[in-house]
Amino acid sequence: MSGKACAFIALGALVFAAVAVPVEAQAPKNSPWPSPPPPQNAGAPADQSNVDIAYGAFQRGHYITAFNEASKRAQQNDAAAMTLLGELYAQGLGVGRDDSKAAQWYKLAAAKGDRDAMFALAMFNFQGRAGARDLSEAARLLESAAKLGHAGAAYDLGLLYVQGQQFVQDFKQAGELFTMAAEAGNSEAQYALATMYKEGRGMTKDMTKAMRLMQQASIAGNLEAMVEFAIAQFNGEGTPKDEAAAGRLFAKAAHLGSPIAQNRLARILMAGRGLPADPTESVKWHLVAKAGGASDPDLDVFASKQTREVRENADKTAKKWLSTVAPARP
Repeated sequence: MSGKACAFIALGALVFAAVAVPVEAQAPKNSPWPSPPPPQNAGAPADQSNVDIAYGAFQRGHYITAFNEASKRAQQNDAAAMTLLGELYAQGLGVGRDDSKAAQWYKLAAAKGDRDAMFALAMFNFQGRAGARDLSEAARLLESAAKLGHAGAAYDLGLLYVQGQQFVQDFKQAGELFTMAAEAGNSEAQYALATMYKEGRGMTKDMTKAMRLMQQASIAGNLEAMVEFAIAQFNGEGTPKDEAAAGRLFAKAAHLGSPIAQNRLARILMAGRGLPADPTESVKWHLVAKAGGASDPDLDVFASKQTREVRENADKTAKKWLSTVAPARP
C-alpha cells in the first residue's frame, strides 16, 4: 500500500521548557508538547495491486469500493488491507462505525507485523475505544511500532518518556526517539527535539542544531515552530539575524491563528522593524491577539495615541478578521 490514513489522539499537553524571548515582548513561560501527526506509511506489500485499488478508492472518498477491495485482500491474509478495514470501521466510512470490529481488524494486522495497525491499536487503548483504557498495552504497541520505523509511534513514545508515567522519565531516551521521528520528517518531533537542544534537556545544548530543526518544522507547517523560529530570526539566536524574514514568518503564523505571532506582528508594525510601520495594521493585530489571550500594555498605550480614524479602521478590520476565522475554529 502506498500509504494510509489512521486515526490518532493526542497524548496530552506535556509542558517541557520555556520558549525563546524576543526583543519586543516576553514569550509564554511554557510551551505544551504538540499532538502527534498522522502515522507514516508502513510500506507496500509484495503484491500490492488490489491493495492500491482499495487505498486509491479510500483517498478519493469511494469508501464502499475501498471496503470491498480491502475485504478481498484481507481474505488472503494481507495485513495492509486488514489495517484499512480497521480504519474504515474506526471512522465509519462506507460502513457503520464499529470500534469493536475496527479493533479486531487492527489486532489481526498488528499480529502480522503491520506497524500502522499497531499504532492505531495503541491509540484505541489510550482512548478506551473498544474496551477499557489500557495504557500499558498502548505503550507496548507504540514501542513495537517504533521499532518497525513508525515515526508517529516513535514521537508518541518519546512523549511518554518525557511524561514519566508508563516509563521512568528519561529525556535521553526521549531524545533518541524524537531524533528517529524527526529524521523521518515528523514535524512535531522536529519541534520537540529542537526544544531539547535549545534547553539542553536530554541533549547537549546547541542553539544552531535547535534552530535548524525549528526551521525544518516551521517549513513543514508546525505553527509553534514558526513562531519560535521567527523569534530566533528576529534576535539572531542560533540562526542569522533577519528581521525582514522574521516579520514575514510572524505574518504567516498570525494569519494561521497564533496569538503570539499576532502580538509580535503588531509590535513589528508599530516599530517598523522587519516590515514597514503601519499603525492601523498594528492596532488591528493587537486587537486580534488580545481576543486570543495575548494582551500587551505597551500596544494598548500605542493604540490609545492613534487618531480616531486609525482606531476605528483597526477595530473594523479586526472584527472582520475574527468573524471570518471564528466559524473555522473547532
